[in-house]
Amino acid sequence: MERSKMAEAESLETAAEHERILREIESTDTACIGPTLRSVYDGEEHGRFMEKLETRIRNHDREIEKMCNFHYQGFVDSITELLKVRGEAQKLKNQVTDTNRKLQHEGKELVIAMEELKQCRLQQRNISATVDKLMLCLPVLEMYSKLRDQMKTKRHYPALKTLEHLEHTYLPQVSHYRFCKVMVDNIPKLREEIKDVSMSDLKDFLESIRKHSDKIGETAMKQVPGAQDLVDFSPVYRCLHIYSVLGARETFENYYRKQRRKQARLVLQPPSNMHETLDGYRKYFNQIVGFFVVEDHILHTTQGLVNRAYIDELWEMALSKTIAALRTHSSYCSDPNLVLDLKNLIVLFADTLQVYGFPVNQLFDMLLEIRDQYSETLLKKWAGIFRNILDSDNYSPIPVTSEEMYKKVVGQFPFQDTELEKQPFPKKFPFSEFVPKVYNQIKEFIYACLKFSEDLHLSSTEVDDMIRKSTNLLLTRTLSNSLQNVIKRKNIGLTELVQIIINTTHLEKSCKYLEEFITNITNVLPETVHTTKLYGTTTFKDARHAAEEEIYTNLNQKIDQFLQLADYDWMTGDLDNKASDYLVDLIAFLRSTFAVFTHLPGKVAQTACMSACKHLATSLMQLLLEAEVRQLTLGALQQFNLDVRECEQFARSGPVPGFQEDTLQLAFIDLRQLLDLFIQWDWSTYLADYGQPNCKYLRVNPVTALTLLEKMKDTSRKNNMFAQFRKNERDKQKLIDTVAKQLRGLISSHHS
Repeated sequence: MERSKMAEAESLETAAEHERILREIESTDTACIGPTLRSVYDGEEHGRFMEKLETRIRNHDREIEKMCNFHYQGFVDSITELLKVRGEAQKLKNQVTDTNRKLQHEGKELVIAMEELKQCRLQQRNISATVDKLMLCLPVLEMYSKLRDQMKTKRHYPALKTLEHLEHTYLPQVSHYRFCKVMVDNIPKLREEIKDVSMSDLKDFLESIRKHSDKIGETAMKQVPGAQDLVDFSPVYRCLHIYSVLGARETFENYYRKQRRKQARLVLQPPSNMHETLDGYRKYFNQIVGFFVVEDHILHTTQGLVNRAYIDELWEMALSKTIAALRTHSSYCSDPNLVLDLKNLIVLFADTLQVYGFPVNQLFDMLLEIRDQYSETLLKKWAGIFRNILDSDNYSPIPVTSEEMYKKVVGQFPFQDTELEKQPFPKKFPFSEFVPKVYNQIKEFIYACLKFSEDLHLSSTEVDDMIRKSTNLLLTRTLSNSLQNVIKRKNIGLTELVQIIINTTHLEKSCKYLEEFITNITNVLPETVHTTKLYGTTTFKDARHAAEEEIYTNLNQKIDQFLQLADYDWMTGDLDNKASDYLVDLIAFLRSTFAVFTHLPGKVAQTACMSACKHLATSLMQLLLEAEVRQLTLGALQQFNLDVRECEQFARSGPVPGFQEDTLQLAFIDLRQLLDLFIQWDWSTYLADYGQPNCKYLRVNPVTALTLLEKMKDTSRKNNMFAQFRKNERDKQKLIDTVAKQLRGLISSHHS
């Protein structure tokens, strides 16, 4: 029973499952029924399921049949109506077909038009899209065109800015286009092109300012400000901006400075012939000034392209090279006017650069060196001037025939003489033309020295000291040498020497006026501490003394020339009773010469006269005692005595005023006592009084007496007068021997 209950329970479950499956089949989409049927076949009761399924189908068929029976009449009615409609539908179909045919025929053109419209619409859309794309591309193309125009017109900095906008703003919007890629790839090349072109412009600029530095400097030295306006600095600024934007500013700065250093060295290299003309120096200075005007402007208009340290370094180099060049080239210059012009040029050069802030003290220090050289060139120039003055002078007192001429001379030379002023015209100044000429040239030299000291920022004391030292060199070296050369000239005459003494005397007196002249132009009093004194008096005194010595020498030479004409017959026994012709001529020459000495200082004339008389006396004594005269007669001695008397007469006549009594005659005292001793044959007195301070023949040396006695000893036999002596005094020869023996005794005792 249990088993039957269990079987019944299972049967119920199976029936319920089959019912569920059937409902699912009825309600499920046919595509999804597979899994449901699979569950039936997976079980063991598919037979029973099939039975139930058949049963369910029969039930549904019965329901369908019932439903159809219920609606059949309606269906039949519908079919009937439908048959009616079919005829009408056929008519309608025919109408539609006909209408369609007509519509197709009529609409063919419309279709074509519509097709065309469609194509137009498509083109319109394409054009619109193209316009939109072009509107995006057009700014790019415009910018690129603008870039090219800017590069073509060398507006490189704006071109670089345009390139930046193009790269970062416009090209990213159209980056997918092929031409944009070409542009993008070309941008680095364009940057390099801009960089290269701007560098080329810079090189052109550097070459241009190198060529035009002298013009810039010339303008600066004429007016100082505004010289930089001659230069278009835009290439530098553009190139600097471009390199800065490209991140290569340091490269640009280094290149610029390197090139300018090279140019500086070229500018500072002077031409080899610079010293020949002032234009050579001027061009050299103009180039240097032009160089530093440009650099100064660059310093103040750019931020860091050049700095003060760089400028100072260049200036130090320029200063040292300029000073070295000036030292070298100025040393070749022998024209003081060129040296003076050079000094003025250097001052202008220094002042110009000082305006631009460059230190120029070393240039002014160097000018002090050039001042010494200028002084030397002046001295050489004035040596020629003095030489020409002295060579062209006639060494005669200046004659004046009118008051105008007189004033002209005293206007040129400070001379005052009341006696001369009172004399009627024509009259003569005591000095010759070279006195006012030399005096005025000394003043011109002082003016020339003063010109160099102008604008050197020196104190009055420094200027005064410079002028006085240079003037002293002029007096003690240049003028002194010129005077000495004239005095030592072979063909110089006594007249010229006398005039030189007179001239130098007046020039010596004028030295105080030269002192005043210097004081007036420097405003430094002579008594100021450390003021250099003029040595003019020493110069003129030395020249005068040299002229005096030359007069003495010249006179003695003239006397010697006359004495060479002496032709004594030392063996004559006859007496002419007159002085020898040569001696008469000599005395006449001395008289005329000493007459010229009237304007000489008294002491000079007296010294010259005394020197001449002493030289004449000494020469006559030598003539009498010379070894070539081995024998002489008493007659010859008496003739010689006449000549000595002529000399004594000349001395007594006072050829030069100022001698006291017979002072000039004392020049001949040795000859007089010797001749008196022999002519008077006064040996007893000589021998008896020898050695006494007041003896009659004090000036007769026993050696001289013995020499002359020996010359007469061998001729005593031939002399008529001695023949008379022998007749009257047979022992005369013995007496001569005795006198000679006594003289030897005196000589021997004197030496012992």
